[in-house]
Amino acid sequence: MAVPCVRVAREDGEATRARLAESDLIDDEHEIDVVDGAIFIPVTDPERVPEALPVVDHDSPVRDRQTMPADILGFEPSYERLGNVVIIDEDDIDQARDIADAMMRSDLPVETVLNRASKVKGEQRVREWDILAGEGTEAVHREYGCEFVLDLADVYFSPRLATERHRVVEQVESGERAFDMFAGVGPFVVPMAKQGATCVGCDVNPDAVEYLGENARRNGVADRITAIEGDVRETVPEYADWADRIVMNLPHSADEFVETAFALAGDETVIHYYDIQHEDDPFGPGERAIRKAAGDTYDVTVETRHTVRSYAPHELNVVLDVRITR
Repeated sequence: MAVPCVRVAREDGEATRARLAESDLIDDEHEIDVVDGAIFIPVTDPERVPEALPVVDHDSPVRDRQTMPADILGFEPSYERLGNVVIIDEDDIDQARDIADAMMRSDLPVETVLNRASKVKGEQRVREWDILAGEGTEAVHREYGCEFVLDLADVYFSPRLATERHRVVEQVESGERAFDMFAGVGPFVVPMAKQGATCVGCDVNPDAVEYLGENARRNGVADRITAIEGDVRETVPEYADWADRIVMNLPHSADEFVETAFALAGDETVIHYYDIQHEDDPFGPGERAIRKAAGDTYDVTVETRHTVRSYAPHELNVVLDVRITR
């Protein structure tokens, strides 16, 4: 019997599945199916599926009933998956242990369960973790055809931003020169390099830069990525007037680096500027900072004002796609 399914290319399957799962849209009564390089993900409510995702009728097999964490717990726990690592955020340690036990006893492919033990902190944006099940904090994450290895105790990484990263990467054309000012383990520059761009990724965290190099190698793009450890402001002499595209994903303090972005920019450059602001004026502070730095040297065109996600009550994580022309 045909059921509504989201149809995407196989390499986009995991990121799409995660996006649908986050909105509780996956139909667990039917199997995810693969036919001729396309993946069909059954959904419960096609009306709620984002417009960018095509919904078709497909004869997906009925799922043999799997034991899920909710079957064991009696409620649906909130969690994220990063490869075979499950991440939860529970203040009640007894409940955290119950969730970890249910995760490990379920039919989910889980090897490790981690509980957030602190907020993201410090210049290197890392947090502490309680290991509730399994060993270690290293994970292998896949999104949109790329594979990333990382240690959550040593680097910052958010699987929730996969869709946003893909939105930016789809704008990249072969032959571009792209500079990620706060590159982390490479979730922007690695897929940009796979699009044919020559990339530079800079980060103050030496562990992140090491993983960036490893991820460039495992995705076959090491020849198109230069990984730099250190403060991005110190790279200006070597890369002045170099970049066709700049990613500024440091939303709490990107405004402190706008002048550096302009120093790296070429005659025409697209800047992806991420910010966290109050919902009353989420885009204004970033746009004003960019126009001030442009002065009379650059014309500024804001091509996209996009809300990435809600960050906190009355605060939004947003991005400006800005084209600057000398």
